[in-house]
Amino acid sequence: MPEQRLVVAALGGVNEIGKNMYFLQYGDDIVVIDCGSKFPDESMLGIDLIIPDVAYLLKQIDKVRALVVTHGHEDHIGGIPYLLKQLNLPLYASRLTLGLIENKLKEHGLLRDASLNCIDADSILTFGQITTSFFNTNHSIPDCLGVVFDTPEGRVVHTGDFKFDMTPVNKQYPDIHKMADIGKKGVRILLSESTNAERPGFTPSEQLVGAHLEDAFKKAERRIFVSTFASNVHRLQQVVDAAVVTGRKLALLGRSMVNVVAVSRDLGYLSIPDGMLIEPAEAAKLPPHEVAVLVTGSQGEPMAALSRLANSSNRQMEIGAGDTVLLAASPIPGNERNVSRIVDNLYLLGAKVIYGARNELHVSGHGSQEELKLMLTLMKPDYFIPIHGEYRMLHHHRLLAEAVGVQGDHIFILKNGELVESARGVVRPAGRVTAGQIYVDGIGDIGNVVLRDRRQLSADGVLITVVTLSQADGRLLSEPDTISRGFIYVRNSDKLIEEINQLVIATLQNMNAADLGQWNIMKQTLKGALSKFLYEQTKRRPMILPIIIEV
Repeated sequence: MPEQRLVVAALGGVNEIGKNMYFLQYGDDIVVIDCGSKFPDESMLGIDLIIPDVAYLLKQIDKVRALVVTHGHEDHIGGIPYLLKQLNLPLYASRLTLGLIENKLKEHGLLRDASLNCIDADSILTFGQITTSFFNTNHSIPDCLGVVFDTPEGRVVHTGDFKFDMTPVNKQYPDIHKMADIGKKGVRILLSESTNAERPGFTPSEQLVGAHLEDAFKKAERRIFVSTFASNVHRLQQVVDAAVVTGRKLALLGRSMVNVVAVSRDLGYLSIPDGMLIEPAEAAKLPPHEVAVLVTGSQGEPMAALSRLANSSNRQMEIGAGDTVLLAASPIPGNERNVSRIVDNLYLLGAKVIYGARNELHVSGHGSQEELKLMLTLMKPDYFIPIHGEYRMLHHHRLLAEAVGVQGDHIFILKNGELVESARGVVRPAGRVTAGQIYVDGIGDIGNVVLRDRRQLSADGVLITVVTLSQADGRLLSEPDTISRGFIYVRNSDKLIEEINQLVIATLQNMNAADLGQWNIMKQTLKGALSKFLYEQTKRRPMILPIIIEV
């Protein structure tokens, strides 16, 4: 019988922000933790979503027992519909998290066949030789859980996203006593999030934002537009409370905002007075000082409601001179340029824009350095794996762990797919499995080849050359027809077009008679000759598409 070993790894969520996905395996039992998504950057043309590559799990399909979800943010649940289409495993999540997941599965037509199970901090689950329990944390969304895995090789703890907010808006306090008890019993390996590992001190309480929102509402003379993460239910409640105090009706713009508000309200996590919510069309008819609007797009997403408002392309509403726009969220690293562009456009429309940390309209949902050290101190791990962060964040988290007593050679900074194993009490790196990312657009999952083609088209365009040959003897029946899109302007490039046509003719004439009947060989030969020539002439590499017609 092969030796049993404990293995932990990330399929997403290390050396990056977003698409969190981890797994723990002991023997023939695998438990998956989270399955998130992240948004593309500007170089990923036409991509809607990026999700983890689950090829390894599909190869081990008979061993995968469950998906456990720590909380309901997109970077932890956004990839679930795509996972369940390939691997319909039982899913366990807290009440609000489950409500948000159900909404996603309904959109994908997967809800009826899904096995969804509601858990809380008192739940205990058994998957083979892995016993799973939970503890309450707090974050910028309700019902967040840390996860404890008890195995024959020791205890593994995954913190999920957390902060230590001692005055939480929703009265869901972090269960510090339970965390301390877990640490007292012994933690073999701790996986802890690293998002704010570079920030000193403690992260302020969410309660601080409420007073500043209310003050901004009182000072606004016309309509107020508030953009924040739709899943930040605490922040949504504070916007509702500020609207109540100032006598404003509330409209919603953006599908995710509408969905989250509906789910949160139905489950009792969001309290909105009857008659307060109105449709955007109704808001346009009311006096401006009686209207507040909750808007998606705080990260500058090009297709989100805030971006469309800033570009005056939103069909439902528009921002006018004197309106107030509150950006109640900080840009995720990499989104700063998009957010700045939107702020500029809002100012051009004559809006009053309140944004940035100095205005105190946002506090992070992630613990800063002192909170990360507190988690490490409570858990007292033998070994530590920093997760959920870019490399510099993981590095700083390593230094914090060393500062509170974790041995340096007991800390592992991994790449996605790299394994850490524990066998007979020895914990060490253990190779890697397939891990990467899958690009999703409106058509479905696409690969790197499609994305590469899109980048090439965007950079250098396309050149099409149409060749008409005789079916009888392969003779060229007419001069080639060359078409350019995004490469050169044909009317101003007569000489270059003529040289291209002459090169096509010469290339075909120099080919062997046997090859003239092989379309693939002809196309590859033409591509090679044209690519070399065009780079010499223009220093650019357009996509070249030879089209051969036989008559």
